[in-house]
Amino acid sequence: MFKRFLWLEWKSFFRSASVGKSIGLKVLLIFLALYFSVAFLVLGIGLYPLLQKAFPDQDPLQLVNRFVLLWLVFELGFRFMLQTLPVLDIKPLLNLPIARRKAVNFVLIKSMYSFFNFLPLFVIIPFGIFCIYKGDYGTWNLIGWMVAMIAIIQCVNFLNFIIKKKFTDNLKALIPVIFTVVVLGALEYFEIFETSFWFGRMLDFLVLNPYLAIAPIILAIALYKWNQLNLESKFYLDAGLKEEQKDADTKDFGWTKKFGALAPFLQQDLKLIWRNKRPKTTIYMSLILLGYGLFIYPSDMYQHPAMYVFVGIFMTGIFMINFGQFVPSWDASYYPMIMSQNIPMKDYLSSKAMLISLSVIILAILTTPYIYFGWNILLINMVAALYNIGVNVPILLYSGSFNKKRIDLDKSPFMNYQGTGAAQWIVGIPLMFLPILIFWLLDFFIGFEAGLIGLSALGILGLLLRANLMKYIAGVYRKRKYAMINGFKQTGE
Repeated sequence: MFKRFLWLEWKSFFRSASVGKSIGLKVLLIFLALYFSVAFLVLGIGLYPLLQKAFPDQDPLQLVNRFVLLWLVFELGFRFMLQTLPVLDIKPLLNLPIARRKAVNFVLIKSMYSFFNFLPLFVIIPFGIFCIYKGDYGTWNLIGWMVAMIAIIQCVNFLNFIIKKKFTDNLKALIPVIFTVVVLGALEYFEIFETSFWFGRMLDFLVLNPYLAIAPIILAIALYKWNQLNLESKFYLDAGLKEEQKDADTKDFGWTKKFGALAPFLQQDLKLIWRNKRPKTTIYMSLILLGYGLFIYPSDMYQHPAMYVFVGIFMTGIFMINFGQFVPSWDASYYPMIMSQNIPMKDYLSSKAMLISLSVIILAILTTPYIYFGWNILLINMVAALYNIGVNVPILLYSGSFNKKRIDLDKSPFMNYQGTGAAQWIVGIPLMFLPILIFWLLDFFIGFEAGLIGLSALGILGLLLRANLMKYIAGVYRKRKYAMINGFKQTGE
């Protein structure tokens, strides 16, 4: 039966209308997979001698065990953001005499062969072999440790299944989980309670007693069974048809009326964000990614001001990037109706610019606590916000004229490339790297203050020319109106 499932997926891939794009993407992913495989293999081979040289008085295996928990937390977060679940298109099979458990098992077993599960093996196996020949442990001890680590990787894989199913549709439910992780991280940082230390001690004990590798294996089987029962319970044709009853959302955002002619467009955008999953998620992700500075500012590795400019552009403009790069694809379902009305294109685009600019101002205000790391950080963030409003907002709106792919507003944004085209990749170059280059050149040849003044001047110039820029961009949208309408009618991703 598994062979038949694989054959069906093979035919589905090559008979797809987007097979050309899929093959191109697969080729790119293969190159990335080879690159990371080599990088992890080099790390696995060099990890033992590097640790032995850097910490000659400590056991490399015990050092690695101390950081396993931190690595697992990072990997789980990485998988949640990037790993797609291998979902079998089951609806055509539901009216056929095929056991539900076989189809569910195919999905779960297929996930066990994910590249995310193989990548850590390029570190674990070479490091384990080094420990066998260079360390003071027996062969069976290290085999038990490697088996346990492989089982733990599978536990993370199946735990990711559970988390995605539970939290993808309701990101607000993730707040207690994130809060718990932050609290444990703070306790770890201030050395009040070092969770990673005690987890490492458990792995040290497992190395001395390799038969305990059966514990993570049993846990992996239990998580497999949990997923199996969960998927079987939803394996019906009418699954998901009956939705939870909710009170009607009557928010009309009346306060926007003060913006005159732009008010109807602002109300439409705010309702779109408030009532739909994918745009609403951009708000949650913007707030979460405000913590990006906590990884950069305390580190000695990123002390150059140009790096702080990147962080400032990113944190104050994360909503601008996530939302603005898909203008007007958010309105794809009713864009033809908008274009058939006597609506000034300049007003339509100006409302988008105002909404994005307000988001930049709000995020800039929320970054003010980073003044703890120095006044220069606060100053850079404010300058980055000014540059985002004056320069990057018009750049994003102009790039939106090349968007021709519709977006399903109710789909999850994680690993969802719907609406993503060449414009979204190309616009990242002037959006993120141009201000860094400008600042670096001015800082290198003149000084830090010159870099800030240069970015501020460009931001102010963009604001002064906003009316003319919007007029020009509106003309581009009018020229490409029919190409965009035709593209939005296409239902394929």
